[in-house]
Amino acid sequence: MEYVSAASVPQPRAEAAAPSARGGRRSLAVALFLGAVGAAVVLLASGQTWANGKAAVGGGTLPLKASGGDITGVPSALAIVGLAALVAVFAVRGAGRVLVAALLTLSGVGAAVTAWLGVDDSAALDEKAARSSGDAAATIGALTHTGWPYVAVAGGALLLLAGLLALRFGAAWPAMGGRYERDGSPRPRKARTVPDPERPEELWKALDRGEDPTRES
Repeated sequence: MEYVSAASVPQPRAEAAAPSARGGRRSLAVALFLGAVGAAVVLLASGQTWANGKAAVGGGTLPLKASGGDITGVPSALAIVGLAALVAVFAVRGAGRVLVAALLTLSGVGAAVTAWLGVDDSAALDEKAARSSGDAAATIGALTHTGWPYVAVAGGALLLLAGLLALRFGAAWPAMGGRYERDGSPRPRKARTVPDPERPEELWKALDRGEDPTRES
């Protein structure tokens, strides 16, 4: 009579969960990197000179320059919003996480678009020329632009990519303060031990914890 040895049955779900967890951790690391770098790039670029020019003052010329913040403060404000949304992704779950990820995505889009609109802007320098010359109709001459607006656009694009990753893979990311193992599965709770009635100190400890020492688990 032949005996068939019991073989271990493969667990396709468990095997599929491991690559999924690894993919979730990779997407999380990439999104954090892209979001943090993107926000930093936008904030850095917004503080740099975007445009240079000269204003006619008293028969001469006065060199003037305008930073990204002078031209538009929207990209830097949206970068801060996007950075806050990136952190908030880990504080919420479910539909809340989707909404925060969408906010991160929109922040990246807004930062990139408004920075792009400031590439050829001259209004900020015209205002400085009017203040410097005392003539409200004064305009700037010899206008030149730097490459920093394009850097801000690139930073906004990084924020956008971080938001898209959060929308696509955010559901698999762990939540802040949650009881999760490295693979994303909940940690099993420890079984409550019943105090020994022969040891009064254990009964007092159970009462201090708000437990009923007379009830068995």
